[in-house]
Order: sequence, then C-alpha cells, then structure tokens
Amino acid sequence: MPSPPLSIAPGLPSFLKSLKTNSVDFSIDHLIALLRRRQIKNSRPCAVATAHLLLRVVSSFRLTDVGHLIERIKQVGQRLCAAQPRELVIGNIVRRVLGLIREELEADRDERTHPSSETGAESPVETSASRGTSHMSRPGLASSISTFSPLRHGVAQPTDTPSMSMETISELGQSTHRSSPGPHSMQRPSLTSSHTSYAVHNAAPMATSMFDLLSHEVPSPVATPPSMHSPQASVHLTAKNLAKVVTASQRDLKPDIIGGIEEIIDELSQVDEQIASYALEHIHSNEIILTHSTSVTVQKFLLKAAAKRKFTVVHAESYPNDEDTPDGTFSLEDVEDDMLSPEAFRKPLTTAGVTVIVISDAAVFALMSRVNKVILGTHAVLANGGLVAPAGARMIAKAARTHRTPVVIVSGVYKLSPVYPFDFEALIEYGDAGKVFPYHDGEMVDLVEVENPLYDYVPAELVDLYITNLGGHAPSYLYRIVSDHYRVEDINLQQ
Repeated sequence: MPSPPLSIAPGLPSFLKSLKTNSVDFSIDHLIALLRRRQIKNSRPCAVATAHLLLRVVSSFRLTDVGHLIERIKQVGQRLCAAQPRELVIGNIVRRVLGLIREELEADRDERTHPSSETGAESPVETSASRGTSHMSRPGLASSISTFSPLRHGVAQPTDTPSMSMETISELGQSTHRSSPGPHSMQRPSLTSSHTSYAVHNAAPMATSMFDLLSHEVPSPVATPPSMHSPQASVHLTAKNLAKVVTASQRDLKPDIIGGIEEIIDELSQVDEQIASYALEHIHSNEIILTHSTSVTVQKFLLKAAAKRKFTVVHAESYPNDEDTPDGTFSLEDVEDDMLSPEAFRKPLTTAGVTVIVISDAAVFALMSRVNKVILGTHAVLANGGLVAPAGARMIAKAARTHRTPVVIVSGVYKLSPVYPFDFEALIEYGDAGKVFPYHDGEMVDLVEVENPLYDYVPAELVDLYITNLGGHAPSYLYRIVSDHYRVEDINLQQ
C-alpha cells in the first residue's frame, strides 16, 4: 500500500503554505487560532506570520480609498494583538505597515501638490532664459535675493511675455520719459517712485498712499503663473473633481505598499546577519563571554566573531524552560525560529573552535567576576530601554551590574516596541508549573503555590548597549529609533 502523505504539524510552515490557497478571512482566523494555542510563538515566527498575512490582506484589497485600507489593517491588527497580547512584535509589524501606507499617501499628495519636481516642467524664469539672446529683457533670478535687490527700484522689470518688439520698447521708453521729472530723470528715484514703477510693471493700479499699498494685491515677479506647471489648473476643482483626482492617484499606491511589506519580510530574514556584522567590534581575543538562553541571534553573533577571534563562552542554562525548545530549526523559505535547543545552540560554536562551558543559572554570580562581557538575546524591547528576556536574564544583569561587567543586548529593530512598561508584570508570561514541581507529588502540590515565569523584565539601567541591525545604541537613544519607525497616530491600535 502506498504510504499516506505526510501532514505538516500546525505551526508557521503550515500557515505560510495555506496562505496561498485559503481566503483572507479564513487565514486571519487560522492565525488567531495558532496564536491562542501557542503553536506559533516567539518573536520571529510571530513577526513573519503577521507580515505575510498583512501582505495577503493588502494584495486582495480593492484599493479605492486608502482610509478604508488603514481601517482594515487596524481591525486585523487589533484581532491579532487580542489573540496574544504578550507578543509585542505583532503590534510592531502592524504599526510599521500602517506607517508605510501613510508615508506612501503623503508622498503621493506631495507629488500632486508639486508636480514640477517630478515632471521636470520648466519654470517661467527658465522658459524666458531659454528663448535665446534675441530678446531685450533680461531674465530675473528665482531667488529671494533678487526679490529684495535695490536694483529693482531703478529699472523696469522684465515682463512675462516670451518676446518684445522694438516698437513696444520705444513706446515704453517714451512713456517713461514723459513721466520723468525733467532733467532729474536720471537720478535715483525715491521709495514711492520705486513702488510706483513696480506696480506699473505688474499691471496694478497706481498706489500713492499706504492704504492703497495694503489694499491692492501686487503679484510677485517670481511667483509661478497660474496654469504654468499644474495640468489641472485650468479646471475648477470641485469636490467631485478632487475626489476623482485622489481616487485615480491612490490606485497606483498598491504596488508601492506591497513592495514596502516585502522589504519588511526581507528585513526579518536578514536581521541576524546584519547584527552579526558588528560582532568583531565588540568581541575581542581571549575574552570570556557569558550568555543565556539559546537565541539564534546570539549564536550567529558569536559565530561571526569566532571566525577571526579566539574566546570562551560561558552558557548559563535556563532550566527547565529551555528544554522545551525545538531540537533544531524548521525551515520554509529560510524562516527560522528564535530559540534553539541547548545542543543545537552549542554544537556550531564548538565546531568553530569556541570553548563552551555550561553552568547552571544559579552559579552566575560566582563566576561573574571572571566574565568580560555579557551578551543576551531578547524577546521584546520597550520604548524606555527596558526589555523582556527569557527567565533568569534579570538576575544575570543584576550580577553584572554588581561586578561592573558590561551587558550587551542583541536584537532586531522589529522587536523594538513603542509600548511603555507601566505594568511590566502584565508582560510576563507563565508556563507549566509542573516542570518546576511535578504534579505526582500530590501532598506538596496542595501546600505550596508554584509559578514558572517564562520571561523576565530587565530595566534599562541594567543594560549598557543595544546592538541592532542599525548599529549600536545606548538605551536612552531607543526613543529616537521608535520615532523613526512608528507614527504617533498608530501607537495605540485600539483607537
């Protein structure tokens, strides 16, 4: 009998495969179910699943109004965040997609407001200057300096007409001679006469008093004439015409938005290599590096430095929670999980020539005096510089601060959240208490209350440096990265 086809266990690979065939609404419900059952967990898988789902939502959306698309993305993000509120990267990816849509919309509005910068239309000064040297009028300079030049008060301004005949020039000369005050016509005119000549040139009424000067609208000689650049300037823009222009322009935003989401997906796949490129700047020969948990980002960071440096790694176990990690990495289009098994974390390091010493996390304080640097991975980074890391990270950071040992955090920018930890206890996830205290000890279970936290909150004052795919940053600088990646109107997704 032929063997039955192998079924893929529910998780990230099966979800990404089902996105190609299932409808958008079914895919949203599918991801929500996977998040609630914790079949997709940790930062990287949640971020990859969210980005691919939003790409599917945008691709299937009929983009006739960007406002409706923003509302649609917000609704999907609210449902995903409610399904697993402790996975902060879900909200991060949703906010970045919303910011991407708003930036594309603003760029499109700027292009429609100033089309000359894109279409290469000629300015009036360039047009008059390009007519040749056969014209008698000298082209003006399109700058604020030429506007306030004193030479403008003693000579007539060039007109905007493309050409001027000799008869017109002679007539202008005669009229100027008739209006000049006799033999003193060659002297420099006063302030009032300079304004008078300026008004005559612009076809404005004669202004003889301050009230007339303020009441008459005098066009600027360097102002853009109407219907010069805008192809729609001759059309009266009613509400209906404006809606047609906006709708026609917004139809072209969909490829740009899809391209931006694909760039976010590429960033998620390349973030570890980008962080590892800074390893040689922070790890030196003969150092003793203390690390914790089994982060893939930390492993690649150490492997990059091991290619040219010899050092020792002290790996503090996070028992019993690190035993629940997968034995290796699953892959579908080169997608990896955030965490490895202890053996999968240490084996590539020993193969690269790194001496790895495994200790219990209870012995960290005793060995901290011999450690040169602490390198930790993270689950999420908060806007105040604090972080959520696997359980035991706070104890290690406190021991490092006591011994004045620098603490370095390696994390991708996609983990940086604009959320402030007003209630950091709500960010801590708890696991199976039976791993700490077996349930078969029935007598003790009834007498004690056992908790098994999966994560710790590490305050910003215990961290010395963050290394992201954008480089190294102090904890106090993270607010700047937050402002560069997230829009203020998208920080609260519940609004």
